[in-house]
Parts: sequence; structure tokens; C-alpha cells
Amino acid sequence: MRHALLATFALLLAACAPRAVPQVETVPVDAAGRGPELLSAFFGLDNALPAPANFRLCLGAGGQDGMPLVFSHQLDAASIEAADIEVVSRSGARHTPRCVTLAPAADPGEGRTLLLVGDFDDADLDPPSTVWIVGDLYSEGAPGGVLNFRDQAAAVTLLASGPRLVWAEPVPPERWDLGKLGGPWGTGSGCPPGTLQVVRATWSGGITKPGGAEVDDADREQYRVALSVDDGSQVDAVPFALADLQDGDNNHELCLDQPGVPIEVSFPAGLLVDPNGDLNENTRIGVTQP
Repeated sequence: MRHALLATFALLLAACAPRAVPQVETVPVDAAGRGPELLSAFFGLDNALPAPANFRLCLGAGGQDGMPLVFSHQLDAASIEAADIEVVSRSGARHTPRCVTLAPAADPGEGRTLLLVGDFDDADLDPPSTVWIVGDLYSEGAPGGVLNFRDQAAAVTLLASGPRLVWAEPVPPERWDLGKLGGPWGTGSGCPPGTLQVVRATWSGGITKPGGAEVDDADREQYRVALSVDDGSQVDAVPFALADLQDGDNNHELCLDQPGVPIEVSFPAGLLVDPNGDLNENTRIGVTQP
């Protein structure tokens, strides 16, 4: 047991230590013509990350602020450095995160959400207002080449605001994990057999039912996925199941048993909450095709 604890602390220390990130050749846009973009910065918790975050996120995370960022492309984990990100408060004060991590959004295909941990000033007196990427932060190698998020910025969603949808995309069949059961920290459940297609819906921050319970069938029935069908018309589909549950992240997989090209995901206000207990807003997002 002692050796296991020492090994865990060694890994956490290594994750927080600065690394030499090699320079790579980048392109301004990917093969689809999309450039790098910081889609959202969400002030999720103020001095309220729970004590287990010391072990699950980074040393010293317990009692700190939490701020998830969502990017337009999946990130190259080897290029992630806390020193390359700056949080600017309303007063102009600048803060470097204590640590940054892809957890808990750690399932394959979820690597566009980056959690910042640190002290980003007071939510009431001097709230964080902007996040800047001030160093080299690269995307994974995608069709068209690697993108660099340096100089990208986003206004920070205030603590009292609720979560919203910021990204949606089809999930390729090789990542469906049909029938897989979920578990904590990066092992979300899979869609059931009978699934014809899956759409990943990414929120600005983690979402649960009020009180902290996982979403259920009543919440599933509130999702709508607009599908373009063969005759050129549009239909609204309700997912027949939800997946990517039980892992505490900001993603849901919408399991569909209807054909058609997904073009938009929507969800009504007032049913889900972020870790601060703020109810979600009425929200919709277009589906980005690969």
C-alpha cells in the first residue's frame, strides 16, 4: 500500500512539473477549413473543488477554483502546460492555473475539454473575465495538420450562470462501446445495442440533476436532435438512450435509432445543474460534421 501511495504522488508531481514541449509545424485551418478556437471558459466553482480532487486532479486542488475550457479541436495532451494559460480578472489581475488536466473528460474523443484549477480571484469582488492562451497549445494531429491555440481567448461565463451546450458532433462507430457500463473518472457508459448513430453533446461545464444525481430517462426525453432525412425534410428525434454517464464529465452521448444527418442538438432550460448548483439555460448547438 505504501509503495502504491508513493507511486500515485510521484505521478501527480510529474503531471504538475514543467515539460519541454517541442515546436511543431502548424497550419491555420484544418482540412474542413476550421481554425483553432477557444469555444468557452466556464467559472464552475469558487474555492469549492472537493478534497478528493487532490488525488484525482492534482496536488493542492481541493478547495481551489475550477474552470473548464472547451476547444474547437481535441488537444495534444503532451503540449498542455499550465504556464501557457492566463486567467485575467475584471481588475486586470493575471493568474496562472495551479494545474490543468483533461480529467474527468478522459474517454476517447473527449479531449477538447481542459479543466483549470487554481485561484482566479473572488466571484463577487473581482471575478475572472477572460482566458487567454499565451503559449503553444496544439491540437491532435487531424486531417489537414496540427493547429496552435496560441493567442485564442474567450470571455469567462460568470459563476452564477448555468451551463449551456457548446459543441456537438457525430461519434464514429469504433468509439460507441455498445453495452459498456460507466464508472468514475473517465469511463463513461456506452450506448445499447440497436443504436444506429451517436451524437456527442458537450456542455460548458459538468452537468447533473439538481442535488447531484446522474441524469435519467426524464432528462433523456428532453433532448432533441434535428435530423435531415432523405427527402430533404427535417425531423426532431428523441434519443432512445443516453450514454457517457457515471463519469462526472461534461459530455453526454445521444443514442439514436433513427437514420438521418444530425444537424442540431437542443435542450430546454431549468433541468440540469453545474457543480455550483446553477440551472442550465435554454440551449441549442449545431452539429459539426467530421
